[in-house]
Amino acid sequence: MDILLLCFLPVWAKSFFCAAQRGKTNAERMVAVTQQSVKAQIMDEAAIRRAQSRIAHEIIEKNQGVGGVCLIGIQRRGVVLAREIAERIKEVEACEVPTGILDITLYRDDLSMLSEHPTINGSDIGFSINGKTLVLVDDVLYTGRTVRAAIDALMDMGRPAAIQLAVLIDRGHRELPIRADYVGKNVPTSRSEVVHVELVEFDGKNRVVITDRV
Repeated sequence: MDILLLCFLPVWAKSFFCAAQRGKTNAERMVAVTQQSVKAQIMDEAAIRRAQSRIAHEIIEKNQGVGGVCLIGIQRRGVVLAREIAERIKEVEACEVPTGILDITLYRDDLSMLSEHPTINGSDIGFSINGKTLVLVDDVLYTGRTVRAAIDALMDMGRPAAIQLAVLIDRGHRELPIRADYVGKNVPTSRSEVVHVELVEFDGKNRVVITDRV
């Protein structure tokens, strides 16, 4: 499938695709978490659930309801978090919030930073974003480059009324003037540390831990 896809991509896209695939392999090896490598656990399953519920309530309050609000999860873990926040909103508002999936790989400007490469899984936004309030959802806010790429991707798809940002963890060290509207937990870190958001769907457990960068 990948080989067939490459045949139809322009040269610049092929280079991005190949770099991302190499990056994925290296990143998965570099950020592998073992019990021995964990320096600290900063959130357990209950804390993650409470953070999701708080973010859901804040989204409702800030937007005076959820009319015209859509959630967009950034691949990969942002997708799971977006769906879970949508469920918390449904419990409160008794209505479905449209939820989409955004892959930003080909919009990145930092493909050489292998540990931050998303997996190429594709976007799936089955509704018009024109005139909507979009809430981007991601697991960790760090340099801000992923969010910038996500905004670029969305603006190529349409013209939303507003774009907001919800993250489970804000670890600081911003390189771009980007700030989250909704934060599950602020975690001061050093650049030599890595924040791992582990979710059942990918890791078999729900928790957030810190390790040293390899």
